[in-house]
Amino acid sequence: MGTVVTLVKDSVPATRKARSAAPVTKGRRGRRENLAGYLFMSPWIAGFLLLTAGPMVASLYFAFTDYNLFNSPKWVGFDNFTAMFDDPRWRKSVEVTAKYVVIGTPLKLLLALGVALLLAQSRRGQAFYRAAFYAPSLIGASVSIGFVWRSLFSDGAVVDRTQSFLGFHVGGWVGNADWVLYCLVALTVWQFGAPMVIFLAGLKQVPRELYEAAEMDGAGPFRRFWSITLPMISPVLFFNVLLETIHSFQIFGSAYVVSNTYCGPADATLVYTCYLYQKGFKDAQMGFAAAMAWMLLLAVALVTAVLFWSQKKWVHYEEDAR
Repeated sequence: MGTVVTLVKDSVPATRKARSAAPVTKGRRGRRENLAGYLFMSPWIAGFLLLTAGPMVASLYFAFTDYNLFNSPKWVGFDNFTAMFDDPRWRKSVEVTAKYVVIGTPLKLLLALGVALLLAQSRRGQAFYRAAFYAPSLIGASVSIGFVWRSLFSDGAVVDRTQSFLGFHVGGWVGNADWVLYCLVALTVWQFGAPMVIFLAGLKQVPRELYEAAEMDGAGPFRRFWSITLPMISPVLFFNVLLETIHSFQIFGSAYVVSNTYCGPADATLVYTCYLYQKGFKDAQMGFAAAMAWMLLLAVALVTAVLFWSQKKWVHYEEDAR
């Protein structure tokens, strides 16, 4: 009996030691796993700090300085912002960009939604049509497409000859200050593939039972689209509106190439980023350009906030219906 009691007493400290050692082992393993995770993330963290966060902080400082890339920056306070508001070309760039966003974004989304509605129906060669309509989104932003687009809309080119054959004697759009912006709008509308794919994914999630019930109640195609399709894909529509609006504010490459690098004629394609580039790298007014960049950021943030505020009135989520 005494031997059993002795064995039990001797085993109790060993058990307690094993239990106390377990949390220490788990803690060390957790620290090693965290360290390994940070090591794997270190390239992204370094890239974010050096290529994104660092330049943003530097540009915010340069926005309040007189800096030309060659001399040391000199603090001038809000002089860049006051000069910006007094600059007629800056106001022209805001006008051109706003016009491009207001016209180009809705047309692009309407075409994307229309094609998505057609491709949502089962038909032969559906995969080919999806790939064909999506392809312009992959190559549309390239410089080569910008040169091709400028050639198509120049004087005596395909578009000019076609509209002359139809009785519209407008001439080439590229050299016409009244039409060159619509050339850029046509280019962005042509790249409707990305929002089309997103719309198509949303349309595939609409339950077929809703359409069947609506047909039994005598609802026509337009009524089914307005009362079922649009409310059900409204989250996808909101996402596309937000994404394409932000992209439209950032237009640069197509405007720069189509206008042959001078954003004309008569500043007709002087979009905001094109003028920012001119002030920063051609006129060597980097402080002014940095101030313009932060104004663009504030404008995009304001538009984004308005869109998020408005979504409560027209975007219907599945959680809200429960």
